[in-house]
Amino acid sequence: MDARPVNSPRAHFVDIREVPPEEEAEQVTTTAATNADNRPDSNKRTNRAAKLRDSRRQQRTLSRQVSLETGFSVLNREKTNNNYSNGGGGERKVLSRSGLSFGGFDSAMKGAGGGTEGVMRKADFSLFRTKSTLSKQNSLMKSRKERETVASAVHEYTQRNEGFAGNREDESVNRSVPAGRYFAALRGPELDEVKDYEDILLPKDQTWPFLLRFPIGCFGICLGLSSQAVLWRSLATSPATQFLHISPFINLSLWLLALAVLFSVTVTYLLKSIFYFEAVRREYFHPVRINFFFAPWVVCMFLAISAPPSLFTEPLHPAIWCTFMAPYFFLELKIYGQWLSGGKRRLCKVANPSSHLSVVGNFVGAILAAKVGWKEAAKFFWAVGFAHYLVVFVTLYQRLPTSEALPKELHPVYSMFIAAPSAASIAWDAIYGEFDGLSRTCYFIALFLYVSLVVRINFFTGFRFSVAWWSYTFPMTTASVATIKYAEHVPCTVSKGLALTLSFTSSTMVALLFVSTLLHAFVWRTLFPNDLAIAITKKRQGSKEKKPVKRAYDIRRWAKQSSLPFVSSIRKQSSGSKDENEAE
Repeated sequence: MDARPVNSPRAHFVDIREVPPEEEAEQVTTTAATNADNRPDSNKRTNRAAKLRDSRRQQRTLSRQVSLETGFSVLNREKTNNNYSNGGGGERKVLSRSGLSFGGFDSAMKGAGGGTEGVMRKADFSLFRTKSTLSKQNSLMKSRKERETVASAVHEYTQRNEGFAGNREDESVNRSVPAGRYFAALRGPELDEVKDYEDILLPKDQTWPFLLRFPIGCFGICLGLSSQAVLWRSLATSPATQFLHISPFINLSLWLLALAVLFSVTVTYLLKSIFYFEAVRREYFHPVRINFFFAPWVVCMFLAISAPPSLFTEPLHPAIWCTFMAPYFFLELKIYGQWLSGGKRRLCKVANPSSHLSVVGNFVGAILAAKVGWKEAAKFFWAVGFAHYLVVFVTLYQRLPTSEALPKELHPVYSMFIAAPSAASIAWDAIYGEFDGLSRTCYFIALFLYVSLVVRINFFTGFRFSVAWWSYTFPMTTASVATIKYAEHVPCTVSKGLALTLSFTSSTMVALLFVSTLLHAFVWRTLFPNDLAIAITKKRQGSKEKKPVKRAYDIRRWAKQSSLPFVSSIRKQSSGSKDENEAE
């Protein structure tokens, strides 16, 4: 195939085959010779073919390279013969290939534009950068010629809606990855490990920028510390534990520590939202991590509930509750609407144990509302939380056949089952002022789930440490606070002993995780590995995605199968009647 001449040394992405100049000249010569044998004006055509061959030799030839990594072809122009004679860069540029991910395509574009190795590395992570930052990065390139080269390549790349290049563009710059795709491409209790046969958009053997590796699950650290502040305030002020003579200084220290950690994590994640908003968007669509967007507001309400009396002598103002509960309420309207309206993100598709995080905040908000004196608002959020807790609990407990398959491994993530009923019992006591039958029912449900997980302690071993483990501490702490409330209304040796045991267990767990976090962060520096979960492609490479037509086919097949018994019975009856007629 003849290629059209190009006036500027731009990089084009087209689907053609390389035609070396020698083969092209031979083809033209052969055609001319054939015409010479068959036509009378052979001499003129032969001379014309010779002139055409000489002119094409003088022009820059068109070459094509195919990246083994991305499958994209890049067209470059070779230097003229004068450049070869002068030694002015006669080498052909070769597409760079990391052999790891789709990120090499962007590196190839930078390399084709004459960029350095440092520029190529930055290009690998530009897919997740905020658009304004990406535009600024392109404007800081060396020359206008290079900017035009990259701009034309990106423009032509984004304009292709068909073929392999169009599919790649759809995978790399997509805004909404289907929820089922996360379950298909990832594994692990938190869906944070990529399966072996899956490809990702970023290189695996390079260390990603820190902000890109900083997950939303870091707010689990704040959950664990703030809930401990609530626990030690209850231990210091509860009549059931007065014999321990616990100093309020422990509550003050934990509260200040939790506040400092919350400030650090919030500022860091805000920076990630500014510079890598596309990565934040992918975390929002992640079936597990979407629930951690509720965590910052739950932490703030925990800190308000556990405020040290030495620092806050006056009752809390209702504006504090409105400030923390309003974002939580609007976010749960969005999530609960997806659960209710159906679609690809309905509850039976995305339900997992961390979904309790989107429910437990209603009970924590009810506790804070009762503390500021708004009892009706507290009753409203308690009712909303309890209704959705029942739905989530039933969905996860019976494992509907229509839902996506959850990981087979048991993990401390299942301690999330304890958080909601424990918080519901505490909220009911805060609203009505007594630990009555409904409050005790919720508490006994939480206690049974707690025991059912403890007896399976062997299933909680063999997993690597991660930041997400912190989110499993606050359910244990919430159960401990509920036990203290139960011991206040049912004072006996068993209830007090159980309250001390659960409190000691949760505090020990938080202390161990705190030490492990410090070691992984500052000594071993393995706390934030590459976050592979956000770099998956929208479609699996090398396989055809299921089309909606197949669903209709499945329905027709189901209808056909369901009608088979009826048809067979009719055939049996008809055959029986024929036999009777023949016998007569």
